[in-house]
Amino acid sequence: MKLYLKYLLAVSITGLLFSCTSSKPNFENVPEKELFTKADQELQKGNLRSSIAILEEMDKSYPFGPYSQQVQLNLIYAYYKSNDYPLAIASIDRFIKLNPTNSNIDWVLYLRGLSNMAQDDNQIQGWFNVNRSDRDYAYATAAFKDFNYLIASYPNSPYSYDAEKRLVFLKNRLANYQLKIAQYYTERGAYVAVVNRVARMLENYPDTNATRHGLDLMKNAYLQLGLFEEASKAEQLLQANISETPLVNEDKDFLWIF
Repeated sequence: MKLYLKYLLAVSITGLLFSCTSSKPNFENVPEKELFTKADQELQKGNLRSSIAILEEMDKSYPFGPYSQQVQLNLIYAYYKSNDYPLAIASIDRFIKLNPTNSNIDWVLYLRGLSNMAQDDNQIQGWFNVNRSDRDYAYATAAFKDFNYLIASYPNSPYSYDAEKRLVFLKNRLANYQLKIAQYYTERGAYVAVVNRVARMLENYPDTNATRHGLDLMKNAYLQLGLFEEASKAEQLLQANISETPLVNEDKDFLWIF
C-alpha cells in the first residue's frame, strides 16, 4: 500500500512538473515563418496571451527578420486588446522611432490615442454614472494630442473620421475639468485665478458648454474685483456665444474600425 502511494505521489509530481514546463512554449528550432503563422492564428482566435508569447519571442529572436515590422504591429494590437495600455504605448513609441516611414503609421497613431483615452476612462464609474470631470486629465490631454496629430499629419487616413469624433468628446472632457478648477477658485475667492483659468478655456475650448459656464464665473470674478468694464465685456462675450456659436456635441458614438 505504501509503495502504491509513493507511486501515485511520484506520478503526480511528474505531471505537475510537466505541466509547469509545458506552460512555457518551446520555440527552439521552429522556423520563423511557422512561428509567425501560429502567432497570427492565435491572435485571430482571440488567444491573446498565447499570441503575445510567440510574438515577443519573435521580436527578441528575429529583430531584423522579414516579419519584424508586422510582428511589432501585431504586438501593439495584442497589447491593446488585452488592456495592457502602457505596454501598447511603449511598443507604439518604439515602432514609430524604428519605422517612421511605415505605411501603417496612421493606424499606430490611432492606437496610441485609443490607448491613452482608454486609460482616461474608468468603466466602473461609468456604469454608475459618476461625474468624472474632476479627475486627472493627463491621459485625456495625451489622447487629444494624439488624435490632433493624426488628423493634421494624415487627413485622408480612414482613421481620421473617428479621431475627429473622439476629439469632440475629449474637448468637452478637458473643458469640464477646467471648469471644475474655476469653480474651486470661485468658492475660495481666488478671482484672479478664475479669470486666468476661463481665459485659457476661451483659447482652447471656446465652443463648449463648460466655457459658457466659465464666462459667467469670469463675469462674477471681475465684479468681485471691482473691474466693472471687464465684467461688461465678459457679459457681452457670453451673450455672443449664446446666440451665435454652435456647441460641440459631446458624442461618444464612436466608429470602431477594428
